[in-house]
Amino acid sequence: MTDHTGSPAGDYWIRHDLACALSLGACGLTHLQAGVELLIDHEYWLRRADFTDAFITIDDSVASTKAFIDWPEAIAALTAGRLPCSGGERRMLLIAGSIAGAVPVDLSDVLIGLDRTNIVLVAAAVLRAAGLQDQMIAPQPDNASHHRGAQQR
Repeated sequence: MTDHTGSPAGDYWIRHDLACALSLGACGLTHLQAGVELLIDHEYWLRRADFTDAFITIDDSVASTKAFIDWPEAIAALTAGRLPCSGGERRMLLIAGSIAGAVPVDLSDVLIGLDRTNIVLVAAAVLRAAGLQDQMIAPQPDNASHHRGAQQR
């Protein structure tokens, strides 16, 4: 991967390079790609060195660097409490890992409590995993019904 400095702009490029390498590593497997893209879109886990250093392997032996997530190990660490995080961050990693095929999850447990933004990310990942990415629906603001009522008056 490209070597960038540790400045805030450099941190952006490091995450960008990692996201690209993860996408390349998942290319060709729809469910794996959807799980990886959910993790990329969520942004939180790729900012954590304890996650990226321990559970992502980089293969730069080819022209285009590829990266791979060790989903089973990451989920095992999360479950064992070795990756402290909020409930929402925990749920998003579990869902991404499940979509990628690494671990089954109880949807009633992981979907409850996610905010609108994360639910939209999960819904998009499910559509991608099913090969229906062209069916994406634009998220509506939380107060969409309020605005509709005001427009009708």
